[in-house]
Amino acid sequence: MYLNKLKLNNFKNISQTELNFCANVNCLVGENGVGKTNILDAIHYLSFCKSYFNVIDANNIKYDEDFFSIHGFYSFKENSIEKYSCVLKKGERKLFKCEDKEYNRFSEHIGKVPLVIITPSDQELIIGGSELRRKFLDLVISQVDTLYLDNLIKYNKALIQRNALLKSFYQTNTFNLYSLQIWDEQMISFGKIIYNRRKSFINEFSPIFQYYYNFISSEKEQVEISYVSDELAENYQELLNLSLERDRVLKYTSVGIHKDDLGLSMNGNGVKKYASQGQQKSFLLALKLAQFEYIYKRTKIKPILLLDDVFDKLDLKRINQLLHLVGSDRFGQVFVTDTQLGRVESIFENTDMEHKIYTISEKGIENEK
Repeated sequence: MYLNKLKLNNFKNISQTELNFCANVNCLVGENGVGKTNILDAIHYLSFCKSYFNVIDANNIKYDEDFFSIHGFYSFKENSIEKYSCVLKKGERKLFKCEDKEYNRFSEHIGKVPLVIITPSDQELIIGGSELRRKFLDLVISQVDTLYLDNLIKYNKALIQRNALLKSFYQTNTFNLYSLQIWDEQMISFGKIIYNRRKSFINEFSPIFQYYYNFISSEKEQVEISYVSDELAENYQELLNLSLERDRVLKYTSVGIHKDDLGLSMNGNGVKKYASQGQQKSFLLALKLAQFEYIYKRTKIKPILLLDDVFDKLDLKRINQLLHLVGSDRFGQVFVTDTQLGRVESIFENTDMEHKIYTISEKGIENEK
């Protein structure tokens, strides 16, 4: 599976463009701010029905325009081509279609076009709060397990209702344990399933992650990724009971699988505090490459891989090593952004790797080769 053609209208700073891609490595080269990352974000939209960088869809409409549209034409096995489209008009509901059939729920599309993206902002996955690592965890599993995504959606709906009830109790100076327990039961039911799925995921994912870290760092450090939770599968109701008074004061639910985290360590110490910037970057790359491998093993479909400005602070030897890895038969279609045309061209000088290089400026696509 690969993206054959991309058509954009009024998406961010792009008025109109049509790009034809190769099945292996596609490089977008140009100065910062010309729209390279916006093209990657449009590709991300076609996999997840949303932007990777801006949660407010309307902000992705080009200034002074009324809509944006993204159309992707994907080649699958037996030369079949499917068209996926995302269209948003100001003041209207976002539409997402397969061919000409609109999805009833966006979640129906998740996993059909698996994708992994690596950007400079992903460093927050290492140094930021637990919410980002939970999103990473949920994103990987959801692309291979639609039942998990469905349970997660139902859990979050129950959580929202429970929090609204706690806030209402505080505002009206009332309390009704029975009405709260209705949402407790749903959170416990869905939470146990989610907890067990996350636990089994980490057991399968961790060796893959360690393999890629050893490849990137030449086995210089011992790394580990673990699942940090309140052991909810065994005592979820007890935890909710013990936290009830605190929840009433806080006006939200303070325990549950929505508080889970990933433990990231290197040589027995926390990566966030003790690892260097270079080690953190290697850790992040290993996480994302392991995400690719895990999805491929589960679905037998090679995800599209987006590498946004990942060459920064890497020496040429490491860049060559990384690009030749992702450009090998082990991976599928890859998109790379960079600011240095000479650097990109030099990488492909002595290789027969299938590739395309697009030179981009503020005027649009200036050159394709």
